[in-house]
Amino acid sequence: MSLISASLLAALVLCPVSSPGNEDWPRWGGPRGDGTWHGSGIPEILDDDAIARVWKNEIGGGYSGITVKDGRVYTMDYRKEPEECERVLCFDATDGRLLWEHAYPVDYKGLDYPTGPRASVTLHDGLAYSLGAVGHVRCLKADTGETVWEKDAARELAAVRPAWGFAASPVLWKNLVVYHLGLPGGSFVAFDRLSGAEIWRGSGDPAGYGTPVIAEHAGQPLMVGWTPEHIQGLSPDTGEVFWSIPYKVKYGVSIATPLVRDGIVLVCGYWHGSRALRLGAADPRKAELLWSDEEEIRGLMSAPLFRDGFVYLLDRTNGLTCFELATGKTRWNDAAEHAVTPADQNPQASLVWAGEPGGDRALALNANGELLSLRLTPEKYDILSRAQVVGKTWAHPAYAGFHLFARSDREIVCWRLAEGNEKAP
Repeated sequence: MSLISASLLAALVLCPVSSPGNEDWPRWGGPRGDGTWHGSGIPEILDDDAIARVWKNEIGGGYSGITVKDGRVYTMDYRKEPEECERVLCFDATDGRLLWEHAYPVDYKGLDYPTGPRASVTLHDGLAYSLGAVGHVRCLKADTGETVWEKDAARELAAVRPAWGFAASPVLWKNLVVYHLGLPGGSFVAFDRLSGAEIWRGSGDPAGYGTPVIAEHAGQPLMVGWTPEHIQGLSPDTGEVFWSIPYKVKYGVSIATPLVRDGIVLVCGYWHGSRALRLGAADPRKAELLWSDEEEIRGLMSAPLFRDGFVYLLDRTNGLTCFELATGKTRWNDAAEHAVTPADQNPQASLVWAGEPGGDRALALNANGELLSLRLTPEKYDILSRAQVVGKTWAHPAYAGFHLFARSDREIVCWRLAEGNEKAP
């Protein structure tokens, strides 16, 4: 089985795909965890005739992305008053009413960029899994916010918080939920998703910021994680480390979600550039460096997109960039204009394939809160239109039904992305 088909199979087991145009967004990275969303009928021109704001609601600070399932919208925030706390929030997708909040006290002392939680809420089978910036793990009932199980990873499990806080979203695999927590003997740790019982720990590295991904290689499931010290392949069933390739990154900023396609693992770093690994053709315990680029291909927070052998990445210096996955050879970049998102020390834009499977249509929410309609091909990029939908943001939006859900540090908003009066999901 190929890596692509196995990844889709694993996603389908945990998150059934709805009909085109109506997919939910139940986890970081979308329905399949790879930045693809099958949304039909999304207009190319984002003008007043095609899009409109449906609702908005107040929210506290945070970088937590948005997830959507079964007519409910989820994210996390942080408030200092009346008491310092993090909250898991659930809104009605139709009108933006706050359905419930789950709050707990936190202490952000010593946390860099202390705006709020970083990770997205993962949704499955009536449950919502969250991770706070200082290590609070929660499993909640998705319809009520009632606690099923919880852990304070720093206090109870000796998790070591990275400088900018825990940021990796929970990942589901079979009966497990995997967290990237940096425990003793367990950079990654798996809990029984229903009871919270610890099942395994894997890797002795400190915690990074990137969400691990699960694919299949050589007939076995493979979880790929990126820590501040290594790129690693592990068994998602047991936590056994199959292979570990050194890649020590400055300030520990292993952020972007790894990409696994065509027998290649790609990570895109800020300070020391990108690394591509070739997986062993028949042995899941083997991987070797395929190529590296420390000058022209340097990502940060934005997860790369892949299609038909090419990767589309927001580079820290050159803006939106297209390169060949197999060679690292650049096809084009946006260095001359930085038209997708402004040039900055920490540029950010959340990229999503949007439309029929295999197409060239993409959407991007940039750091200024602009939604861009794009076409991406190995030959060029075209910006079809753009619209201001929210304030400044680094948080990843969600797409569901015919709607966009985005947030800033002050508000969460819903926009209709289709002509006519389609109802919210």
